[in-house]
Amino acid sequence: MARMWRCSGLRWTARGPELVWDGGRRTALTWGKRVAFGVADGDGGGRTCVGARGYACPLGAAVPGRSTGARCEECARLDRAHSVAADTIADDPRPYRVYLAWFGPGLVKVGITALERGPARLLEQGAVCFSWLGGGPLMAARRTEELLRAALGVPDRIPYARKRAVRAVLPGTEAERAAEIAELHGRAVALGGWPEALTPEPFRAVDHVRAFGLGEAGGGTAVAEVTELAGGGVVEGELVAAAGPDLHLATGRGVVVLDTRLMTGWGLVPAGAGGGRVDVPVRALRAAVDEGRQEGLF
Repeated sequence: MARMWRCSGLRWTARGPELVWDGGRRTALTWGKRVAFGVADGDGGGRTCVGARGYACPLGAAVPGRSTGARCEECARLDRAHSVAADTIADDPRPYRVYLAWFGPGLVKVGITALERGPARLLEQGAVCFSWLGGGPLMAARRTEELLRAALGVPDRIPYARKRAVRAVLPGTEAERAAEIAELHGRAVALGGWPEALTPEPFRAVDHVRAFGLGEAGGGTAVAEVTELAGGGVVEGELVAAAGPDLHLATGRGVVVLDTRLMTGWGLVPAGAGGGRVDVPVRALRAAVDEGRQEGLF
């Protein structure tokens, strides 16, 4: 009987993207790597809640295949109970930084992240390019974020489907990709009302196109996306790019995007060579103008 693995999600490090498995094992992902797995069916099959904050779901609740959170309602509530993103923590003593992130033409957001995390938060979100705005205590960073939202109309969230759809039409140069956040950075630092505790930072664009592999042949030309996994299904392809939680896989159907958040909660098993099979539900990507003991699974 094949060993079953459970994925905890995709993490970005200084070395690049890694898949994390329950138990702590990590699989480094490099361009050209074969990614192949089957989805367990029958005994041990079905997608179950991943729990919250290091604790297993007490009910082992079933969760929908299309959920990117893979949590039941109660565990999702617990997971956000002490979340900076949900604005439920006001006394975090760590220093924070405010950033402007660009995901594609017309898609800019403002956000905050802990100083200790460096650019990891931006890589996890799939930011094609970004610049820091300033740094300071949490509440000063939060007030600056709110100031930019109100004064400049910059959102703090962008639906992920929009980020994914626009990747195929990214401008070709770093200067072009940085132009929108450069203009917004200038407007932001000219605003009055910045908290005194926040130290402004000069504009310095950081471009992630090379880190994501989107400048490589085939990296940004995805034609379809996986909408959910299903028991008995198989996903197999060659990794050509990765951005945020997404893997861009060259398959027999062309380049298909797999959101690794869809992998969590499933039992996954090894898959044999199958010529780039994708036997799970997929849909065409919207055009950007529209909105022995195996030591590892692979």
